[in-house]
Amino acid sequence: MPGPPNRPPEKAPPAPSLVPIPEPPDKKVLRRLVPSRVALLLDTWKGPIGPDLAIPFEKAEAAYASGEYSAALTALDTLSVRFAEPRWTSLPEPFRLLRVPIPAPVPPHWDPDHELAPAEKDAKKARKGAEDQLALARGSVAWASAHAVATADLTPKLEAAATHLSDPAGLPAFYSELDAVWSALHGRLPLPKSGAARPAPAAETGEA
Repeated sequence: MPGPPNRPPEKAPPAPSLVPIPEPPDKKVLRRLVPSRVALLLDTWKGPIGPDLAIPFEKAEAAYASGEYSAALTALDTLSVRFAEPRWTSLPEPFRLLRVPIPAPVPPHWDPDHELAPAEKDAKKARKGAEDQLALARGSVAWASAHAVATADLTPKLEAAATHLSDPAGLPAFYSELDAVWSALHGRLPLPKSGAARPAPAAETGEA
């Protein structure tokens, strides 16, 4: 496993902070569930998905439908681990954001957030989460539009959401627009097709 880099990363100019807001449990699930559905519909999989991917996704959908949001998040956590496993084809951007994060090992004092106050860390985390959500929503709408799913009413909502990121107190308005996009896509997108388990690679016997 490669070691940490031998010099601190260059610091990018800071983006405007955002005032964090609580995430309603149902919205928290939907913001992961819908882009995960799109990720499983990508041509990347070259056919129906296997049960290792289908089962946690189907559990998440069923739990969301029944209002069991904690169970839905647990199933989505399992799916995010699956997405990060090297045996699967790597997801394209922005859907790589759905993988469980595996940060590179670095000394604590190299972490640009190391000396930030808790409130500043929360504000920075809120911005990163919003930017990731916007990227996933744009990617999901682009996929839907390319696959004969109605999206004409969703693009203006994405652009309206993007404008709210320049306002430190803009997260409520941002998520109001974005959650409308996720809700619409959840009702319009097809479910991914699941198939039989993929066979394991044949073992080499060493025979000529």
